[in-house]
Amino acid sequence: MKDQFYAYIEQLQDTITSKIESIDGEAKFQEDLWKRAEGGGGRTRVIENGKVFEKGGVNISAVHGELPEVLRKQFNVATGNFFACGLSLVLHPKNPFVPTVHANWRYFEMYNGKGEIVTQWFGGGQDLTPYYLFKEDAKHFHTVCKTACDKHHADFYPKFKETCDNYFWNAHRNEARGVGGLFFDYLKETEEFSMQNRYDFVTEVGNSFLNSYVPIVEKRKDIEYTQEHKDWQEVRRGRYVEFNLVHDRGTLFGLKTNGRIESILMSLPPTVQWKYNHVPEAGTKEAELLEVLAKPVNWIA
Repeated sequence: MKDQFYAYIEQLQDTITSKIESIDGEAKFQEDLWKRAEGGGGRTRVIENGKVFEKGGVNISAVHGELPEVLRKQFNVATGNFFACGLSLVLHPKNPFVPTVHANWRYFEMYNGKGEIVTQWFGGGQDLTPYYLFKEDAKHFHTVCKTACDKHHADFYPKFKETCDNYFWNAHRNEARGVGGLFFDYLKETEEFSMQNRYDFVTEVGNSFLNSYVPIVEKRKDIEYTQEHKDWQEVRRGRYVEFNLVHDRGTLFGLKTNGRIESILMSLPPTVQWKYNHVPEAGTKEAELLEVLAKPVNWIA
């Protein structure tokens, strides 16, 4: 399974980066191959200062070795080895009317002292963070997510959408990071679902990603904007940074386990503002966004 999934994310990284380059039309991804001293490594691809994308990364990694202390405590084991691989991406567009997007799909195995698998699971998802709300864009993103989920189980979309809404919640601000999408974790083998079933579902979602996001980019990337629009985008990017550094489990795990810092912080936008007690004027598009982020929305109702 680990070989099957790693081959998949290698191919998916190529597919996504090629498409993003074609949309941008100017900037190209710079590739950085790296190795982890404890075992494994990755292939980081970063795009910067493009015509459409101000900054973005589409990274894959496969790491293995002895379980870090934080995982030994989490799984309540004295010792053990692990393998983990995944693809993680974040794209920060230049135009404030194009939303930021985040996605990742990952696989984990843990072994006993004999090298036998004692547990394995998939996780991942994708979510959208707009700076100006276009309800039809949120509906499109969620519709693609639901379509992918419905091919595998009718309960998947409502369950994983709710998990996403709960996870990407900036608790210290009492607001959502964005308009959500899907989030799932610890998808293990059950009586109903084999690991191959889980693989088929996760790759279905991964394959749907470009269809969920690219049409939105194409529709919004050429809208004219002012410096005021850009300022608002950078204020909201500040909230994005706050979530990643305060709440995001993946970021915190990487920081606590001697992870590769450049890859961990790749998700952060290039320019950000923090204005003291910044409240948009009532009745504006900026205020409308905050109203929507105050509680989860059923975008396909």
